[in-house]
Amino acid sequence: MSRSRYKIFETEYPYFITSSLVYGLPVFANNAAANIVLSSLKYLQSKRDVTIYAYVVMVNHIHLIAKSDSLVKDISALKSFTARKIIDYLKEHGHTNWLRKLREQKADFKRDRKYQLWQEGYHPKQIIGDDMMLQKVEYIHNNPVKRGYVDNPEDWRYSSARNYLGEKGLIPISLYKGRAG
Repeated sequence: MSRSRYKIFETEYPYFITSSLVYGLPVFANNAAANIVLSSLKYLQSKRDVTIYAYVVMVNHIHLIAKSDSLVKDISALKSFTARKIIDYLKEHGHTNWLRKLREQKADFKRDRKYQLWQEGYHPKQIIGDDMMLQKVEYIHNNPVKRGYVDNPEDWRYSSARNYLGEKGLIPISLYKGRAG
């Protein structure tokens, strides 16, 4: 059961989704951790029929625009799987400081685990028209520029900005061409 006031009601529309890491830890600055997220997004596309229109993996959060008939379950699966894989990676590579922080930040009600990687919820916002879709795609692609990580959106590796320029991105996406929904 979601504890968020944000909900997905109409699955025929794409949703802008933000999901952040606990403690603001920059876990995705580690290429291996960021690649786990990308691999998981590719899996959702190929095996769970999720359409991804845009994404960015920042150092401590992700943004994406996605659509599917079971988006709630799909995002839950993404977060659960990536958390397990990334925590295993951190253990294998001796990232004890990050693991300690992930243990300290675990919500008390999460008794079935030792660590918590993702914050609760993912703040879905329904895309209700072309203007909103284009604004959210631009926001996603400009997030690394705004943070001062790169000068141009396409310079951030972990983003769909290159896809929208006709270049090969790290994962395929469905380019948005108008008429959200």
